[in-house]
Amino acid sequence: MNKKIGIGLVALLAWCSVSVAQETDGQINPNSLLGIPKYEQLYKVKVWRNMDLREKQNKGFYAKGNEMTKIIIAAIKSGELADVYESDSLTTKKPKDIFISGLTAQAGQTMSPWDPAASYYVGDRVSYNGKDYEATDNSTGVNPSTSKDQWQPTSAGKAIEFSQAQMHKLTLVEDVIFDKRRSRLYYDILAIGIEAYDENAGGYRKLGYLKYKDLEKVFRNHPDEAIWFNRYNTAENRNYADAFLLRLFHATIDKVENPDDDRIFDTYLSNGRPYREAVWATEWEEMKMMEREHNLWEF
Repeated sequence: MNKKIGIGLVALLAWCSVSVAQETDGQINPNSLLGIPKYEQLYKVKVWRNMDLREKQNKGFYAKGNEMTKIIIAAIKSGELADVYESDSLTTKKPKDIFISGLTAQAGQTMSPWDPAASYYVGDRVSYNGKDYEATDNSTGVNPSTSKDQWQPTSAGKAIEFSQAQMHKLTLVEDVIFDKRRSRLYYDILAIGIEAYDENAGGYRKLGYLKYKDLEKVFRNHPDEAIWFNRYNTAENRNYADAFLLRLFHATIDKVENPDDDRIFDTYLSNGRPYREAVWATEWEEMKMMEREHNLWEF
């Protein structure tokens, strides 16, 4: 009898696992950190936000020497963050070498090779055996690698990467979901895009997008570096992951998903409306989301 009961329990558990797997199959966004299935979503809308790390409210993510972008770039270069994407759809990956080359703010210069028959004067620069040298004295036929009196190594002309001060703009892509089972509104961040200000071009350059699920792991794995700085009470410093979870940032709405895939600013400016109205419209979208949450609770 006990054997039959055991077999029955095993069969029941197997049936339950298959049923759960079938129920959740295709119901959960693979890029979601929260994993709220579609059948639990009473309301959902995708929102794009612009986050400027220089703002006072966001300075906790941008403390000097401990900038969030610094940790992200280091994780990509080390391979800890293996996947970088071309766009916020998170479908097409960007090769690591392409991403790193995109960090170059100013291209390097190729020095002319050292010529033992040529005469060199103070300030002249040459390349020899893969290294660059600058003349500190007039010379002819003096080998740059062996003469420290006439030549010194130089970093002049090397490629320059964007500084942390130039990488201050982020794009947050998130699903705003009202979970009908828990009767609560959730902000499910899906991706974060990084942009750098290109002074030569006079605008922002998109560097790439990252899955927030991957970023959250990096933040958790670096508790001593990924610190949101509390300017009013450092005893309450938080991990970046917790700071995002608690919404301790400010990011203005740039776009709410719509059939034409239009940004709020583009919609207003293309219709000849003044810039200030577009700014008000972004704040109005925020208010509408708050009112919708209130109405879902009320009714």
